[in-house]
Amino acid sequence: MKAIRSSKNVTNAYDVLDRVFNNTYNGIAVVSMDGNWLKMNEAVSDIFGYTKSELFNMDIDNIVFIEDLGVHEEKYENLMKGEIDKYRVKQRYFHKNGDVIWVLIYVTLVYFKENKPYMIWQFTDITNRQKSQDKLKTMLNVAKEQNDRLTSFADIVTHNLRSHSGNLTSLIEFLEDDFNDLVSNENYRLLKQAVGNLQETVAHLTEVAKIREVEPSKLQELNLYEYVEKAMYNIIAMAQNTDALIYNLIDESHCVMGLPAYLDSIVLNFLTNAIKYRSEKRAPIIELTSFFEADYVVLKIKDNGLGIDMNKFGDKLFQMYKTFHTNDDAIGIGLFITKNHIESLGGKVKVESSVDVGTEFSVYFRSPIDNC
Repeated sequence: MKAIRSSKNVTNAYDVLDRVFNNTYNGIAVVSMDGNWLKMNEAVSDIFGYTKSELFNMDIDNIVFIEDLGVHEEKYENLMKGEIDKYRVKQRYFHKNGDVIWVLIYVTLVYFKENKPYMIWQFTDITNRQKSQDKLKTMLNVAKEQNDRLTSFADIVTHNLRSHSGNLTSLIEFLEDDFNDLVSNENYRLLKQAVGNLQETVAHLTEVAKIREVEPSKLQELNLYEYVEKAMYNIIAMAQNTDALIYNLIDESHCVMGLPAYLDSIVLNFLTNAIKYRSEKRAPIIELTSFFEADYVVLKIKDNGLGIDMNKFGDKLFQMYKTFHTNDDAIGIGLFITKNHIESLGGKVKVESSVDVGTEFSVYFRSPIDNC
C-alpha cells in the first residue's frame, strides 16, 4: 500500500525547517541568481550590524572591503556554468559600527519550485579567529627574523672566535720555538692549556652554529642498515677493546630521509655513547632495530649500560654541557648536537632509561614515500 503523506505532516516539517532557519547561530540567506536577498535570518543582521530591512534595501557590495570585491568571481562563474554546486570564500566587510569583520561564506546552489535555481548563503563571523591567525603569523615572522639575525650573529661570532683562537695557538707555538725553557714554566703551561680549551670550545660552537633546518628538497633517501654497518666498522677497535657486542637487527629494506653526514654522526654518537657509558658489571650489549610508525622510520638503540636517572636528569639530557656520569672525557656536547641534527632533518628523539639497567633511544626519521 502506498503511504499517503498528510498535509499536516508537511506543514509540521516546514515549521521545523523554518525554526531551524530562524534560530541557527550562523547567518543564512536565500539569494536569487541575480544576487538579490529573498530571505534571511536574524543572525545575518547580528553579524553585519544592520537591520534586516536595511540589508534588504542595500547593495551588499557597498559594505565589502574593497580588496575583497572579487573573491567570489571565479567560483561564482563556475557555479553558474554548473561545474560546481557549492563553494567557500573568506571575505572582509565593514560592520555598521565601522569595524572590519572577517566572514566565512558558504554558497550552495539549490533548486526549489519549478526547478528554479537559488543560492543559499551561510555566514560565519570568523573575525576573532582571523585576528588570532594574523597575530600568530606576525609572531612567526618576528621569530623567523630574530632567528635569522641570531644565525648571522652566530656565524660572525664563531668565525671571529675561530680566527682569534687560531692566532693564539700559533703564538703559543712561536713562543715555544723561540724560548725552549718556557715549557717548564707553570704559568705558561696553564696558558697553553687555556688556549687548548678555548680551541675545543670554539670547535663545539662552530658545530652547533652549522646546524640548520634542512629543506625537504635537499634530503636524500638513505639506507639505514648500511649506515649502521658503516658506523659499526668505524668503531670496531673500540668495541673489541671493551668486549662489546653490537647487533644490527635493522630491516635491510628500511630507508630514511636525511643527509649522509648527519646520519653518520647520529648513529656514530649513539653507538660510541653506548660503549663509553657501559657498566663495569657486564659486557656491553647494544641492539639496533627499526620499524615504521606513522610517517616515520624509528631507529631504536638499546644498551645494557649505566643508565640515566630520568627523574633527576630527564629534562636536561639533551642540553649543552650537561653530563650525568663521572667519565673524564664527558663534555656534554654529543647528545646536544645529535638531537639538533635529528630535528633539523624533521625528526625527533625519545629516551627511556633506568639506572644500572640500560638506555633505549628511539630516533624518528622521516620516511620516504616509497621505502627502499
